[in-house]
Amino acid sequence: MSETSLQLDAQTLLEQIEILGAIGFDVDFGGRTRIALTDDEKRGRDQLVRWMNDLDLDVRIDGIGNIFGIMHSENPEINHTSLMIGSHIDSVRHAGALDGCYGVLAGLAVVRAYRRAGAKPRRPIIVAAFTNEEGVRYQPDMMGSLVYAGGLALDEALDAIGTDGTRLGDELSRIGYAGDMRPGEVLPREYLELHIEQGPILEAEGYEIGVVDNLQGISWQKITVQGTANHAGTTPIRLRHDAGYVAAAVVAFLREQVANTSNGTTLATTGSIRFEPDLINVIPRKAEFTVDLRDPDEQKLLAAEKKLAGFLASISEREGVKIESERLVRFEPVEFDLDLRNEIEASSKRLGFSTMRITSGAGHDAQMIARIAPSAMIFVPSRGGVSHNPREHTDDVQLIQGAQVLLDVVHHLLVRT
Repeated sequence: MSETSLQLDAQTLLEQIEILGAIGFDVDFGGRTRIALTDDEKRGRDQLVRWMNDLDLDVRIDGIGNIFGIMHSENPEINHTSLMIGSHIDSVRHAGALDGCYGVLAGLAVVRAYRRAGAKPRRPIIVAAFTNEEGVRYQPDMMGSLVYAGGLALDEALDAIGTDGTRLGDELSRIGYAGDMRPGEVLPREYLELHIEQGPILEAEGYEIGVVDNLQGISWQKITVQGTANHAGTTPIRLRHDAGYVAAAVVAFLREQVANTSNGTTLATTGSIRFEPDLINVIPRKAEFTVDLRDPDEQKLLAAEKKLAGFLASISEREGVKIESERLVRFEPVEFDLDLRNEIEASSKRLGFSTMRITSGAGHDAQMIARIAPSAMIFVPSRGGVSHNPREHTDDVQLIQGAQVLLDVVHHLLVRT
């Protein structure tokens, strides 16, 4: 097959991004909300499956609800021979239209190019949409790909209790996506994921395509501080056991002593915090907050965790409070496959696009699939680095460029088979 016989249908790709982006759209707050396994996410799944059926794909669903659309090749074998393209379609609350969805729909665009050329690939192509990548309702995040890769037992994932008190397995059955395929039953030879950067680097540096070298390690903790509630006006500072102060001191420590002493590589974030009794004139008896630590270097991530643990121990003793830390998520940094990275760079150059080697600051399904198959990611710029936000935006021409690179990489990988 000649390189020119495969043509990207850019218009259909952009139309599908718009259609999927309208599902769960909030007219009052902007953005769309398709939290995993909710009714709106079911509507998104149903639409995706319809598009897969329109392309005459063999649609299969596994026990954690991952959706796979298989384009068969002349060789009937799909296990360990397939090239997989994937991402997710669930979202955070009030999200943009591109995070995850772009990669799944670009996978359909690759299949569409083969269908329109009247050609069968030399190896099967699988388009995957993984369950609960965002981890908003059920934790951990990237759950579907983690189960698929064997990093989390299916039964444990199905028993996860959501922030709304629901059981994941029950909700999966309720929306009709509790599949009968065993997770990991079909493993790819390689995996590709096209994604918006979700950061400002490509735009700021003026590059069109990001070749993702690696992905940061992630450490999530929930920290609970138990102090003593007392009157805000009658209790001297020296006699307080103030859970609110301790929480604020930990957050300040993370910025000053962790993030600012790592040459800028370690990121520390507290995105959720809650006090009890949450009254203006009462010293908090309890504080619950989260800590998100990230670094592309495992040793630096370990060092940050150690610094935090040491500070928690010292401030607990000093302030007379009890502190408990619960680990929510821990993923080591990932180095993506060098040969695939080189293929992405070569395809970008063939198409005349400028490239930059880049580290992913966000977690992605690719980091889980990298446990079981050579994997790589392609980034396109995000305007202003904004994501997880209704203002998330990438220009149409940039979206098309990324999909063209994906198609070219797929073609060159398969013609060499």
